Amino acid sequence: MAAWVLSECGLRPLPRLIPKPRTGLLSNHNSRSSIKLPLGVVNKKIESSAGFNQIWFDGAAAKSNKRSSKDWGLKVSVPLQIATLDGAEEMNSGLRNDNSEEFDPSAPPPFGLADIRAAIPKHCWVKNPWKSMSYVVRDVVIVFGLAATAAALNNWIVWPLYWAAQGTMFWALFVLGHDCGHGSFSNNHKLNSVVGHILHSSILVPYNGWRISHRTHHQNHGHVENDESWHPLPEKIYRSLDAATKSLRFTVPFPLLAYPFYLWSRSPGKTGSHYHPNSDLFVPNERKDIITSTACWIAMVGLLVGLSCTIGPMQVLKLYGVPYWIFVMWLDFVTYLHHHGHEEKLPWYRGKAWSYLRGGLTTIDRDYGWINNIHHDIGTHVIHHLFPQIPHYNLIEATEAAKPVLGKYYRDPKKSGPIPFHLVDTLVESLKKDHYVSDTGDVLFYQTDPQLVGSSQEK
Repeated sequence: MAAWVLSECGLRPLPRLIPKPRTGLLSNHNSRSSIKLPLGVVNKKIESSAGFNQIWFDGAAAKSNKRSSKDWGLKVSVPLQIATLDGAEEMNSGLRNDNSEEFDPSAPPPFGLADIRAAIPKHCWVKNPWKSMSYVVRDVVIVFGLAATAAALNNWIVWPLYWAAQGTMFWALFVLGHDCGHGSFSNNHKLNSVVGHILHSSILVPYNGWRISHRTHHQNHGHVENDESWHPLPEKIYRSLDAATKSLRFTVPFPLLAYPFYLWSRSPGKTGSHYHPNSDLFVPNERKDIITSTACWIAMVGLLVGLSCTIGPMQVLKLYGVPYWIFVMWLDFVTYLHHHGHEEKLPWYRGKAWSYLRGGLTTIDRDYGWINNIHHDIGTHVIHHLFPQIPHYNLIEATEAAKPVLGKYYRDPKKSGPIPFHLVDTLVESLKKDHYVSDTGDVLFYQTDPQLVGSSQEK
């Protein structure tokens, strides 16, 4: 059944060995280093990940495993060297002047990560644990308040409203746990781990399993083979799927129910489970982390079983089960639209064409109206992908500061009404068109299977 599940996360963790940084590249928090080559040659931006404060530490793992300095690279979100195209011909063929009528989103950008970072005010990087905890308290109070109100009224007019509201709040809890996983919640690794486990376990997400695979997503965003979230299927794998699987993968609402299945068995062409310590998603010294998060997940399942015996399974279904599936739909809906559905086709990369910066620039900001504040501005996604340790409450300011540098590589989101109904059409249209990418080539765009959509759309 899980074969049809859309990919939320991807191939395998990063290699255990990361190339050593070149002498003199490691810098302090505010420094940057770049080498500019002559005109007609690719500007190769080589920037220290230490200088970008992009190291994810897992407090528990760091304490128990005591990793040596040689394998610290497993926790780095920005590669030590940004991959670039070889040769001036490819560079010149893709790059467009900002004043030209045409803009090629796949062209290597004329700026580097250091340029973007320099434009972002320093205070945007500051993590305030008290402020972060205030959002947790706010959301938890709302969750319990909604549940108590719905249980007291117990009215079938109220229940649908409760399900929509509570499912949205479960999604908000996930986003705060997501911040813990990135280390943007606070600088206290133990606090991040404890809060992340509580929030994610409460909504049946294995915190460490998700955290590790999501880290790999950020390290490989926009890469066809190595990305871990909603990346496209190569044509060979796509053609190997049976008709029913293809239909389920690209027909609403089924893709919006994918997340729990993905956690168990991932997507076509890949193996591993987020619950199993020996999964190829993880390296051996992360097994204790996976056992911990899986144990917390089992404890939550046990709590739900106990509540079913106490207040009845139907009441648990109404109070928790239905909101859980609304949360899953929110998660799949939002994360898919982070990377798909723009009015102009955006590129995916493989091989030498991929770089951390180019991959991150193909993410998309979205406006969710009233939901923006509820789900902690996670729709402000481009800057989050490039610099995931910026706290969510500073993402909007950081984005505004970076936009002059990003230029046309930043795409202003379409303004939403109070409820983002306009994005439903965007999702449906994308699922009709974005089916697979070629098995060859380094700069790729989604192609359409006309047999699947029952038309002769041009690929």
